[in-house]
Amino acid sequence: MAILFVPIKVWALYLLNTLSDRYSKKLVQTYSVFPNQMETSDVVVQPYNSLLTLKRLILNADKNVMVSSYARNKEAIQAKYISILNIIQGEVDPTQGIRERKLVNFIEWGLASIQVALSKKSPYVQTAHRVSGLMLASHTSIRHLFSKCLSQYDKLRKKKQAFLDNYRNFPMFADNDLSEFDEARDIIESLDPEQLLTGEGNASGVVDHKLAF
Repeated sequence: MAILFVPIKVWALYLLNTLSDRYSKKLVQTYSVFPNQMETSDVVVQPYNSLLTLKRLILNADKNVMVSSYARNKEAIQAKYISILNIIQGEVDPTQGIRERKLVNFIEWGLASIQVALSKKSPYVQTAHRVSGLMLASHTSIRHLFSKCLSQYDKLRKKKQAFLDNYRNFPMFADNDLSEFDEARDIIESLDPEQLLTGEGNASGVVDHKLAF
């Protein structure tokens, strides 16, 4: 399995695409930090870049761990967990994780999935805490990243295709061909089923587990 930390840069996406083509039988997992989508960016073309980045991550990686540089506690509380992995180090009761399941707000249309990995504290690293840990979760709050990316892109496109001059210098956008953007938008929108947008679902709900947040 190849693990790639992907900053939102053109060369990183090119590397990801090359790895996917050359090592098609290998699993590729990426870690990406997305810029703040909730406030005005200093980079006016950020919605275009985010849209194209999401497309490449979805098509060329087997698993994407997406982290937003902006988080709101309210969104995390109102949204729901799809699956959780806890890596805990220190003095922990192994049965405590099972008891805590009732305190976690999971999706209704799937089974609650919690995995806990326990490890002893390192004798070589001194810490002030009795217990420390890391949680990696698939969470419906990722819908905010998708929806904000799409809405910002739509606003720019409605402004007479604003700030697209630099893109037209590249062959794929020559002759005012913007199908690359349209395709990227359709791909992202297809990953945003109603269940993920609302945090609600039913037995037929479908969630793409290639995405973790």
